[in-house]
Amino acid sequence: MYLLNKHIVLGISGGIAAYKTPELVRLFIKEGAQVQVVMTQAATHFVTPTTLQAVSGNPVFISQWDDRIPNGMAHIELSRKADAVVIAPASADLMAKHSLGLADDLLSTLLIARGCEEQGSILPCPLLMVPAMNLQMWQHVATQRSVARLKADGVIILGPASGPQACGEVGAGRMLEPEEILEGLCAFFQPKTLLGKRVVVTAGPTYEAIDPVRGLTNKSSGKMGFAIAKAALEAGASVHLIAGPVHLPTPLEFTGMIRRTDVLSAADMANAVESAKDCDIFFSVAAVADWKIINPSSQKIKKSDSLSPTLEFALNPDILARMAANSAQRPFCVGFAAETQHVSEFGQAKRIAKNVPLLIANHGPDTFGQDHNQVSLIDASGVYPLQQMDKLRLAREIIAQVVQRLPA
Repeated sequence: MYLLNKHIVLGISGGIAAYKTPELVRLFIKEGAQVQVVMTQAATHFVTPTTLQAVSGNPVFISQWDDRIPNGMAHIELSRKADAVVIAPASADLMAKHSLGLADDLLSTLLIARGCEEQGSILPCPLLMVPAMNLQMWQHVATQRSVARLKADGVIILGPASGPQACGEVGAGRMLEPEEILEGLCAFFQPKTLLGKRVVVTAGPTYEAIDPVRGLTNKSSGKMGFAIAKAALEAGASVHLIAGPVHLPTPLEFTGMIRRTDVLSAADMANAVESAKDCDIFFSVAAVADWKIINPSSQKIKKSDSLSPTLEFALNPDILARMAANSAQRPFCVGFAAETQHVSEFGQAKRIAKNVPLLIANHGPDTFGQDHNQVSLIDASGVYPLQQMDKLRLAREIIAQVVQRLPA
């Protein structure tokens, strides 16, 4: 559980997206968090305090004058045990008020007074806001001024998403879905060990055409590469994800810290990596085809009972070796290998041949398409097997191991 023992204050302001907050509370609790809900009066028109009390297991607070807080200081007491305050939905009004330091109800006053107790001191309590409003309201210059001020003050803005809105219009301003908000909050709590670093990740298979409808590819799903990209984003890096033909959503796209380039062939991927080589860390996770077809047919090859098509092969560019040989600005290169036998020996030989400081060797081909994986870390000092775990948890462990090995 990624939010185990975390205390979260969920602030709900007025907006139709408030109807999604009971599900959000449920997801937070499922990940181990304790949730305290604070609402504006306007929010009660869209979702009831009774519902939120039932799903959170805690009393819901609306009024600054609520006598359930013995000293009458709800705006102070409610945040002192919090690890983070999340506002979802965050209306244009609430964002503008907080950007100006205005406080005229319990929630807006709590945001000004928020702080968490740690070792006898009161430290600033982190604040994450999830905007939700009509697209014209989101695009309005006044709202964008509020957002800029909030970001300058250290407030984390998650979203908004773009799509159909309750008013019938379509565009930016939708609140992120509860699963995305949970994803963003879990990412927030990850250590920011790669803050300021530029990371390039290749992921998925490549596809080499035989004719317009047939080709050579492999079983890679892209899940491990996408998990590496997500873990790097969680660690604070800006990420360029170069993906072969996969059907996976871009991880943490709403953060604005990831760029995605979709490619097809090994040559396409090599060109995309070449244009992105000005980076600090390169993860070569993609299962790139070793060979390409020299003579692909421009038309579909027809089946013949007497003849089989003759295919001529040529080696594809070695993307990882090229990046490792970049003498102008060599990034820290991490290779991946899928071996079916002699994992340690073949993996170490590949690491040396590619001239990379770290290679991740999969324990057999069964990982393709699965949500779990088992690997060994291979560097100049030896081979270090890791336990089987889900790919995101494994990606976080790999990021931690890379951070330990980065040059000072």
